[in-house]
Amino acid sequence: MAKKSTKKVVEKKEIIHKPAIPQPITETIEKNYMPYVMSVIVARAIPEIDGLKPAHRKLLYTMYKMGLLTGNRTKSANIVGQTMKLNPHGDAAIYETMVRLTRGNEALLHPLVDSKGSFGKQYSSEMKYAASRYTEAKLDPFCAELFRGIDKNAVDFIDNYDGTMQEPVLLPTSFPNVLVTPNKGIAVGMASEICSFNLAEICDATIAILKNPKTNVEKILDIVKAPDFPGGGTIIYNRDMMRQVYETGSGSVKIRARYVYDKAQNCIDIIQIPYSTSIELIMKKLTELIKEGKVKEIVDFRDEIDLSGFKLTLDLRRGTDPEKLMARLYKMTPLEDSFKCNFNVLINGSPRQMGVVEILQEWIKFRMDCCKRELNFDLKKKKDKLHLLMGLGKILLDIDKAIAIIRGTEKDSDVIPNLMKGFSIDEIQADYIADIKLRNLNREFIINRISEIEGLQQEIAQIEEILADELKLKGYISKQLTEVKKKYGKPRVSMIMDEGEVAEFVEEEHIEKSDVHIYMTREGYFKRITPQSLRGNDEQKVKDGDKVVFYELTDTLAELIIFTDQCKVFKTKVSEFDNCKASDMGEFIPAKLGMDPGEKPIFIKIIKDYPEKHNMVFIFENGKGVRVPITAYQTKATRKKLVGAYSDASPIVAAFYEDEKKPYDILIVNNQKKAIVVKTSLIPLKSSRSSGGSTIFTCKKGQKITRATEKFAEHLDNTGYKKIKVPATGTAISEKDLKKIFN
Repeated sequence: MAKKSTKKVVEKKEIIHKPAIPQPITETIEKNYMPYVMSVIVARAIPEIDGLKPAHRKLLYTMYKMGLLTGNRTKSANIVGQTMKLNPHGDAAIYETMVRLTRGNEALLHPLVDSKGSFGKQYSSEMKYAASRYTEAKLDPFCAELFRGIDKNAVDFIDNYDGTMQEPVLLPTSFPNVLVTPNKGIAVGMASEICSFNLAEICDATIAILKNPKTNVEKILDIVKAPDFPGGGTIIYNRDMMRQVYETGSGSVKIRARYVYDKAQNCIDIIQIPYSTSIELIMKKLTELIKEGKVKEIVDFRDEIDLSGFKLTLDLRRGTDPEKLMARLYKMTPLEDSFKCNFNVLINGSPRQMGVVEILQEWIKFRMDCCKRELNFDLKKKKDKLHLLMGLGKILLDIDKAIAIIRGTEKDSDVIPNLMKGFSIDEIQADYIADIKLRNLNREFIINRISEIEGLQQEIAQIEEILADELKLKGYISKQLTEVKKKYGKPRVSMIMDEGEVAEFVEEEHIEKSDVHIYMTREGYFKRITPQSLRGNDEQKVKDGDKVVFYELTDTLAELIIFTDQCKVFKTKVSEFDNCKASDMGEFIPAKLGMDPGEKPIFIKIIKDYPEKHNMVFIFENGKGVRVPITAYQTKATRKKLVGAYSDASPIVAAFYEDEKKPYDILIVNNQKKAIVVKTSLIPLKSSRSSGGSTIFTCKKGQKITRATEKFAEHLDNTGYKKIKVPATGTAISEKDLKKIFN
């Protein structure tokens, strides 16, 4: 008999694909992107009014709870492991956060972590820190000021990420740590970069605002002159720029390295560098300059960082002026750098860009709230203690009665009610009395305890007085700031030099003057060739179809002025170009000077000064011409580019330079092969660079000027063109003559 099949018949179900419902991009951003953005801003990248990011706060509070404020150092790995109970971002991120806060890293004016071992250096990107299992750390005594009042309900606490512990929302710093500890953070759509200031100066400024809330920026500038960077250096002081930083929280602070010159060894020892750079960046730039031959005064340089601190040594050639060399290096290397200020701080969960004065005002509000909570905590403790002592004082009159009540009570639960009834005290007082040891139920003990009542009453009155009067509360905070300044204040590390005292760098003083031949081709290739290199080989290599259109013998100190076909003029120096050989193509000027795509040079001239009676001559496609004084292109500031060099009403055909004492003839040709020769003195002189000029060559419909040159006399008998009046219609010119002239 055949067995029945046990296989089940599976029915095929048709899968229905539902069409995707389109979601507006605004809704996607609001639901998916904005929560991420807010998380990064609020919970990661931007510091709060206590001067700390969440990662810093979690680490420091963990160390505080571990007893590392007063105890011995422990392994960094232990600290990192404990911190992970509050910070779930991984051990590497936590340890890196701790490294920056250590004394060994030298990133802070007042280190928050006392360290032992190798923690790298802030001024070096290659000097790495040791693994956490090798290093040790504890909280620096300075951190006591960060946690002042934290155990007295000074700040709010919240649950950690898994709800097993509590952590502070902020630390109740007793000084404006937000302006003392430097901080940098990059969020989404915003960033924060806060430089450090001197602790003593910040305390003085805060006290000034506490005393007079209307204290203005000028007064604060007198107290806190400038930032104070951990790496030292010299701040180039500009009061206007500093005022902008103090008012808006945005701006830049220029800082340069400090050095000493060792005459015996003929070397420069750089001992401090800008906080915003590193020794590797400086050495890389020095290497480039020496290889390119732009700095010939340095024979060798080396990193001499050791246990005594930072040192970068430059060995000099004999006869080198160290001051002139350093002035040059400040201009060409990161030995002078700018710290970009962006004082973005979270206030009640919202990011705000604020100046120094506004930050101090916000910190005062925060600190006043912390102090009120701390004082209320103390007040309650003292009132509770006073209440107990007042009850104890009542049994002093009849100790025997108290003993008799306790001894005569049959049930333990009746002791408290009987004491309350016998001495007219409340339950709390009765419970306290009942817990006193039998040996302490004597007159001496009780008198000693109740003698504290008067002192407690005075302390309670003082606290209530401070809480009731805002001025006294501010005085209380000022007293704490004075104590912090006295205990932890240090002299400035960064020196201040007024901008007017800085010796101006003059490039010509550092350029060796020598003769050079310069060439430019029609396509825009530039060559600088020494006379020695040109000997026996004066044939210039150019691209196919290109030719040399400019040549002159000059020197390396000469200035070049280059006009382009896009109404611009570029200024540069011969010294900016490298020497090359006649067999080289040369440097491409549009790329060298950063011209726009498709922009080409049309005229080049060596300018050593700007003579008043010398002019630029411009010929336009519409037949007009104009002369503009060369002084119109003279600028006080060193500018590399000027726009609006000439009129843009019609495309430019050619540009020429005219010495008024030597006006010359220009041959102008249109697209109908007609030409005129006109003296430059006949072209109208206009003072404005934007002037379109006057008609020189009358162009009929369909006609336009295509070419113009002053180099034609040897190829053309121009007697037939000379005696004309402008505007002129032109005379026919042969194709043969055109090829001779413009080939």
